[in-house]
Amino acid sequence: MKEIKVPELAESITEGTISEWLVKKGDQVEKGDPILELETDKVNVEVNADASGVIAELLREAGDDVEVGDVIAKVDENGEAGGSDEDTSSDEEEAEPEEEKEEESNKETESQKKEEQQQSSQEKKESSSKNSKDVIATPAARKRARELGIDLSEISARDPLGRIRPEDVDAAAKGESKQESKGSSKSSSEDKPKKKKEETKKTEFDKPVERVKMSRRRQTIAKRLVEAQQESAMLTTFNEVDMTNVMKLRGERKESFLKKHDIKLGFMSFFTKAAVGALKEFPLLNAEIQGNEIIKKQFYDIGMAVSTDEGLVVPVVRDADRLDFAGIEKGIADLATKARNKELGLDDLQGGSFTITNGGIFGSMLSTPILNAPQVGILGLHNIEKRAKVMPDDTIEARPMMYIALSYDHRIVDGKDAVQFLRRIKEMIEDPFDLLLEG
Repeated sequence: MKEIKVPELAESITEGTISEWLVKKGDQVEKGDPILELETDKVNVEVNADASGVIAELLREAGDDVEVGDVIAKVDENGEAGGSDEDTSSDEEEAEPEEEKEEESNKETESQKKEEQQQSSQEKKESSSKNSKDVIATPAARKRARELGIDLSEISARDPLGRIRPEDVDAAAKGESKQESKGSSKSSSEDKPKKKKEETKKTEFDKPVERVKMSRRRQTIAKRLVEAQQESAMLTTFNEVDMTNVMKLRGERKESFLKKHDIKLGFMSFFTKAAVGALKEFPLLNAEIQGNEIIKKQFYDIGMAVSTDEGLVVPVVRDADRLDFAGIEKGIADLATKARNKELGLDDLQGGSFTITNGGIFGSMLSTPILNAPQVGILGLHNIEKRAKVMPDDTIEARPMMYIALSYDHRIVDGKDAVQFLRRIKEMIEDPFDLLLEG
């Protein structure tokens, strides 16, 4: 019998959630065949069979949280597909005389009551463990809770993000031992129903609701967005861009561009080129903080925020400063397709020095984008709307205008640099011919 364990996935990934089993008990598998899909903080990955044989047992269910090294299934290397002990036992039962069956049924009736009692106690334990799996906790905290026999769902986390850590488990263990030493186990058991009633009052609603467990990726997104706001001095500055010349140039070149490069000429390539140019002039926006050091990056890997059904992901266009407009457009299109088809790999998401997010495709007029930590700058694009604009000769024209926003970490980026960075973006977009020449 061969055990199948959760493999090492990446240095930063230690746990995941079983999204879907691709096999069932009794299925024949070959070594290397995918047997389940595992949802991690960053991407979904397939776990493959370590050996050829028949799936003898599935030890975890879809939705269970698992850690690297956990045994999740067993493969019988000498088994035959489709065979099971249940079929054999049913055949033997049919061959038994009727009298023996009656005697056995009486015995089963007596033993069934005992089994039901054992089952009810087992179900209580299982429901407790399921509640523990729904709790956000570090792998070390889960291990500590198992050692001490503590239900994670009954532990209060001191972490502002709600993540239970080993010290929270130890604190809960000490609290319980104090109650027992004082002989107050009876009172504590009486207090539990009261607590449950209070919690019920807070969580129940008078009208119908639907409770849906957050996916691991959604939990990670929520955690990191809160961390970005708590661990950085984030500010946002705004400007507006006249899109007339870019739209005119794009209209003139889009057919020839498509014919030559087999990709449409969009606005993102213009803003990516402008962002790279501005980052070269204001390098602190292409940096990050590590301890007491500022790491100034000498490369321009631009993250592109992409919306998917499971949440926002930020794949990275590598070496954007070395790509032409067609290269950037193809890179963005490829990453967007992979994101929506759930085909992004860890290499597509890791790293990045600066991020661009385009809320304008959903109709957003103005927003304050949140930093993609540990980056210290993110450029937000918005919807293009015709607005009245006073021209240099004091005439008023209806021009296609876009609000742009720059959120930045004030710990290393001064307001002056942030404002000038955004103004430099504006200048390059409003004069795209220079941008093309410099690009």
